[in-house]
Amino acid sequence: MKKSFSLFLLGLLLFACTNDDNSDDITTDDNPIATTDDVEVQSFMWQAMNLWYFWQQDVPDLADNRFSSDPEFTAFLAETPDPNDLMERLLFNEDRFTFWNEDYTTLVNNLSGISKSNGLEFGLARYGDGNAIFGYVTYTVLGSDAEAKPIRRGNLFTRVDGILLNDVNYIDLLFGDNDTYTLGLARIENNTIVETGSEVTLTKQENLVENPILLSKTLDVNGIKVGYLVYNGFTNEFDSQLNDVFGEFVADGVTELVLDFRYNPGGSVNSSRLLSSMVYGTNTNDLYIRQRWNDKLMQIFDPENLEDYFANTVGGAPLNTLNLSKVYVLTTGRTASASELVINGLTPYVDVVQIGGVTSGKNEFSITMVDDPDREGAPFIYSASRENQINPNNSWALQPLVGRNENAAGFSDYTSGLVPDIPLEEDLADLGTLGEPDEPLLARALQEISGSVSKQSFDVLMPAKPFTSSKMFTPLKDNMYLDKEIKLNFNK
Repeated sequence: MKKSFSLFLLGLLLFACTNDDNSDDITTDDNPIATTDDVEVQSFMWQAMNLWYFWQQDVPDLADNRFSSDPEFTAFLAETPDPNDLMERLLFNEDRFTFWNEDYTTLVNNLSGISKSNGLEFGLARYGDGNAIFGYVTYTVLGSDAEAKPIRRGNLFTRVDGILLNDVNYIDLLFGDNDTYTLGLARIENNTIVETGSEVTLTKQENLVENPILLSKTLDVNGIKVGYLVYNGFTNEFDSQLNDVFGEFVADGVTELVLDFRYNPGGSVNSSRLLSSMVYGTNTNDLYIRQRWNDKLMQIFDPENLEDYFANTVGGAPLNTLNLSKVYVLTTGRTASASELVINGLTPYVDVVQIGGVTSGKNEFSITMVDDPDREGAPFIYSASRENQINPNNSWALQPLVGRNENAAGFSDYTSGLVPDIPLEEDLADLGTLGEPDEPLLARALQEISGSVSKQSFDVLMPAKPFTSSKMFTPLKDNMYLDKEIKLNFNK
């Protein structure tokens, strides 16, 4: 049965990527319709989704027997001349996170933490009785234009270039083609948002690289050494720096750890494995996660290719680990994908104390797909070493959901999010300063660690309830991507 599938794939690639032998145009009732050259992008999209998409067996238009001939396949693709429309048509109704981009280089750069940005990270929330919205700053990216300007965590803004923000104009004003904009600032008075009249002008920078390690420090809490890490994205280019941070924690004698994932939308699956190993240990015989793919691929993957174990090295260097049996994780609704994977992957081995809000519930991983059907064992999967093999006439890239990661206990069903052990919403009236012991969520974790009763109140006067955030308007969004070597065994 598995051989028949590989033959099907080979046949499909042949008929979908070449013209009919008898003519340049396919004709029905003397009316010429599109040739395969006209639907080159759509052909790539369908092939990649048919092979890799997690819900392939649940989408009728992606069925292996959907088309009986070349003309039927090409005519189907020609029905949607806009590739965006075809992708929308091929998505399963439960899919919230698959996305695509006309230029694969933009998507690949964002996976590396590179983007065009002014470095201001913020949530957007509604207020009042109408459609007005406001932004609240969560942090500024190190080395960015925003970091150099007088705007910081906890600041609010209601206007862009003098225009009041609402749920109709905010995308154009904040995420449009304008490289520079001026924010009108506001503050909270008596639980009401009031404009201050102050303004800050910010400019987007090309190729801004965000180091996901925003802050790391060791706190002394009643004689207990507590490591604190604000980690805002699983970006594998910074794995070695992350290992250095844990080396410092080990040198400081850290015995307790607080991971701050509040603004971490995810990223590299392998980086999540490395971070989890830095928490739990270099136990390479212990299963971290197991992947589940679509029904077709599960038949042809070698079982060992589906399993990832805890690590003992980072880029060839020894991995620094705290060997903890308990860890504290701070979360919000913006905590997603690889962040949730760390929580779920550690749970069978470590007591994970989650403090904050319910997480996003993104439990599927994705892979970057480009028009490179000839990559042996991994058709369409992007590889930097094969950029000269990508179809020069097609620069589109897909980031489809292709599987789910289950932990060592077999659990992966958290589409509704991971529920905190200690619920505590962020308070717009008191966001606090990241890393300071009185910042509310960190203070709550330190209270648990020390066992003492804090005099600090954890009452929330104005809960932060964002409907979106600045990170959701980057090509990476809240993607969790698989970055290990994949090789299908078509001869199995």
